[in-house]
Amino acid sequence: MVTRLMDLWGSSVPAFLCVAAACLYLLWLAVVLSVVDVRTHILPNRYVLPAYPVAGVLLVGAALAAGAPQYVVGAAGGAVAMVGLYCLLWVVRPSGLGFGDVKLAGVLGLFLGFLSWQHVALGAAAGFVLGGLWALALVVSGRGTAKSAIPFGPSMLAGTLAVMLLVPA
Repeated sequence: MVTRLMDLWGSSVPAFLCVAAACLYLLWLAVVLSVVDVRTHILPNRYVLPAYPVAGVLLVGAALAAGAPQYVVGAAGGAVAMVGLYCLLWVVRPSGLGFGDVKLAGVLGLFLGFLSWQHVALGAAAGFVLGGLWALALVVSGRGTAKSAIPFGPSMLAGTLAVMLLVPA
Protein backbone atom coordinates (compact mmCIF):
# COMPACT_ATOMS: atom_id res chain seq x y z
CA MET A 1 0.00 0.00 0.00
CA VAL A 2 2.94 2.29 0.60
CA THR A 3 3.94 2.24 -3.07
CA ARG A 4 0.32 2.69 -4.15
CA LEU A 5 0.03 5.68 -1.83
CA MET A 6 3.18 7.23 -3.26
CA ASP A 7 1.91 6.67 -6.82
CA LEU A 8 -1.40 8.30 -5.94
CA TRP A 9 0.32 11.23 -4.24
CA GLY A 10 2.04 11.99 -7.53
CA SER A 11 -1.00 11.50 -9.74
CA SER A 12 -4.09 12.38 -7.71
CA VAL A 13 -4.11 14.03 -4.30
CA PRO A 14 -7.86 13.30 -3.75
CA ALA A 15 -7.21 9.62 -4.45
CA PHE A 16 -4.24 9.68 -2.07
CA LEU A 17 -6.38 11.24 0.66
CA CYS A 18 -9.14 8.64 0.19
CA VAL A 19 -6.67 5.75 0.45
CA ALA A 20 -4.87 7.34 3.40
CA ALA A 21 -8.21 7.76 5.20
CA ALA A 22 -9.13 4.14 4.41
CA CYS A 23 -5.79 2.94 5.80
CA LEU A 24 -6.18 4.99 8.98
CA TYR A 25 -9.67 3.57 9.39
CA LEU A 26 -8.32 0.02 8.94
CA LEU A 27 -5.61 0.69 11.51
CA TRP A 28 -8.20 1.95 14.02
CA LEU A 29 -10.44 -1.03 13.24
CA ALA A 30 -7.53 -3.43 13.73
CA VAL A 31 -6.76 -2.07 17.18
CA VAL A 32 -10.39 -2.06 18.33
CA LEU A 33 -11.24 -5.50 16.94
CA SER A 34 -8.03 -7.07 18.22
CA VAL A 35 -8.64 -5.85 21.76
CA VAL A 36 -12.29 -6.98 21.69
CA ASP A 37 -11.49 -10.36 20.10
CA VAL A 38 -8.69 -11.15 22.56
CA ARG A 39 -10.96 -10.31 25.50
CA THR A 40 -14.22 -11.87 24.29
CA HIS A 41 -13.49 -14.10 21.25
CA ILE A 42 -16.10 -12.07 19.35
CA LEU A 43 -15.78 -9.69 16.39
CA PRO A 44 -18.85 -7.51 16.95
CA ASN A 45 -21.08 -6.63 14.01
CA ARG A 46 -21.21 -3.03 15.22
CA TYR A 47 -17.58 -2.67 14.11
CA VAL A 48 -17.26 -5.17 11.26
CA LEU A 49 -20.40 -4.45 9.24
CA PRO A 50 -19.98 -0.65 8.99
CA ALA A 51 -16.45 -1.29 7.73
CA TYR A 52 -17.86 -2.49 4.39
CA PRO A 53 -19.45 0.81 3.36
CA VAL A 54 -16.72 2.95 4.94
CA ALA A 55 -13.88 1.08 3.23
CA GLY A 56 -15.92 0.65 0.05
CA VAL A 57 -16.72 4.34 -0.32
CA LEU A 58 -13.14 5.42 0.42
CA LEU A 59 -11.50 2.86 -1.86
CA VAL A 60 -14.01 3.35 -4.71
CA GLY A 61 -13.59 7.10 -4.32
CA ALA A 62 -9.83 6.68 -4.59
CA ALA A 63 -10.13 4.48 -7.67
CA LEU A 64 -12.47 6.94 -9.40
CA ALA A 65 -10.34 9.94 -8.45
CA ALA A 66 -7.27 8.15 -9.80
CA GLY A 67 -9.06 7.13 -12.98
CA ALA A 68 -8.32 3.48 -12.20
CA PRO A 69 -11.57 1.46 -12.26
CA GLN A 70 -9.55 -1.76 -12.16
CA TYR A 71 -8.93 -1.02 -8.48
CA VAL A 72 -12.68 -1.27 -7.85
CA VAL A 73 -12.86 -4.61 -9.64
CA GLY A 74 -9.86 -5.86 -7.64
CA ALA A 75 -11.33 -4.71 -4.32
CA ALA A 76 -14.69 -6.33 -5.04
CA GLY A 77 -13.02 -9.51 -6.24
CA GLY A 78 -10.75 -9.61 -3.21
CA ALA A 79 -13.73 -9.26 -0.87
CA VAL A 80 -15.66 -12.03 -2.63
CA ALA A 81 -12.62 -14.32 -2.70
CA MET A 82 -11.82 -13.84 0.98
CA VAL A 83 -15.43 -14.29 2.09
CA GLY A 84 -15.69 -17.37 -0.11
CA LEU A 85 -12.54 -18.92 1.35
CA TYR A 86 -13.51 -18.20 4.94
CA CYS A 87 -17.10 -19.27 4.40
CA LEU A 88 -15.87 -22.58 3.02
CA LEU A 89 -13.63 -23.04 6.05
CA TRP A 90 -16.50 -22.15 8.38
CA VAL A 91 -18.83 -24.65 6.69
CA VAL A 92 -16.19 -27.41 6.81
CA ARG A 93 -15.29 -26.78 10.45
CA PRO A 94 -17.55 -24.27 12.21
CA SER A 95 -15.93 -24.94 15.58
CA GLY A 96 -12.55 -23.84 14.24
CA LEU A 97 -13.61 -20.46 12.91
CA GLY A 98 -16.23 -17.96 14.01
CA PHE A 99 -18.62 -16.30 11.60
CA GLY A 100 -17.23 -12.93 12.69
CA ASP A 101 -13.97 -14.03 11.07
CA VAL A 102 -15.89 -14.73 7.85
CA LYS A 103 -17.42 -11.24 7.90
CA LEU A 104 -14.07 -9.61 8.67
CA ALA A 105 -12.44 -11.50 5.79
CA GLY A 106 -14.53 -9.55 3.28
CA VAL A 107 -13.40 -6.22 4.67
CA LEU A 108 -9.78 -7.29 4.54
CA GLY A 109 -10.31 -8.59 1.01
CA LEU A 110 -11.46 -5.12 -0.05
CA PHE A 111 -8.14 -3.63 1.01
CA LEU A 112 -5.97 -6.45 -0.29
CA GLY A 113 -7.86 -6.69 -3.59
CA PHE A 114 -7.48 -2.94 -4.09
CA LEU A 115 -3.76 -3.70 -4.36
CA SER A 116 -3.64 -7.00 -6.30
CA TRP A 117 -4.60 -10.66 -6.34
CA GLN A 118 -1.13 -11.43 -5.03
CA HIS A 119 -1.92 -9.32 -1.97
CA VAL A 120 -5.18 -11.22 -1.45
CA ALA A 121 -3.38 -14.58 -1.49
CA LEU A 122 -0.49 -13.40 0.69
CA GLY A 123 -2.81 -11.62 3.14
CA ALA A 124 -4.96 -14.72 3.60
CA ALA A 125 -1.89 -16.91 4.04
CA ALA A 126 -0.24 -14.47 6.45
CA GLY A 127 -3.28 -14.54 8.72
CA PHE A 128 -3.11 -18.32 8.99
CA VAL A 129 0.66 -18.32 9.53
CA LEU A 130 0.44 -15.70 12.28
CA GLY A 131 -2.49 -17.51 13.89
CA GLY A 132 -0.50 -20.75 13.89
CA LEU A 133 2.53 -19.05 15.38
CA TRP A 134 0.37 -17.47 18.08
CA ALA A 135 -1.17 -20.86 18.92
CA LEU A 136 2.27 -22.46 19.01
CA ALA A 137 3.56 -19.75 21.33
CA LEU A 138 0.64 -20.34 23.69
CA VAL A 139 1.28 -24.09 23.77
CA VAL A 140 5.05 -23.74 24.22
CA SER A 141 4.60 -21.18 27.01
CA GLY A 142 2.13 -23.43 28.80
CA ARG A 143 -0.67 -20.85 28.52
CA GLY A 144 -2.69 -23.09 26.21
CA THR A 145 -3.08 -26.53 24.74
CA ALA A 146 -3.63 -27.86 21.24
CA LYS A 147 -7.37 -27.64 21.94
CA SER A 148 -7.39 -24.08 23.28
CA ALA A 149 -9.54 -21.59 21.42
CA ILE A 150 -7.63 -18.57 20.21
CA PRO A 151 -9.04 -15.38 18.74
CA PHE A 152 -8.25 -15.39 15.02
CA GLY A 153 -9.22 -11.80 14.18
CA PRO A 154 -5.94 -10.28 15.41
CA SER A 155 -3.97 -12.69 13.22
CA MET A 156 -6.11 -11.89 10.19
CA LEU A 157 -5.69 -8.17 10.77
CA ALA A 158 -1.95 -8.37 11.46
CA GLY A 159 -1.41 -10.51 8.36
CA THR A 160 -3.34 -8.06 6.21
CA LEU A 161 -1.50 -5.04 7.59
CA ALA A 162 1.88 -6.74 7.20
CA VAL A 163 1.19 -7.59 3.56
CA MET A 164 -0.13 -4.09 2.88
CA LEU A 165 3.04 -2.56 4.37
CA LEU A 166 5.69 -4.97 3.12
CA VAL A 167 4.57 -6.15 -0.33
CA PRO A 168 4.86 -3.51 -3.06
CA ALA A 169 1.77 -2.91 -5.18
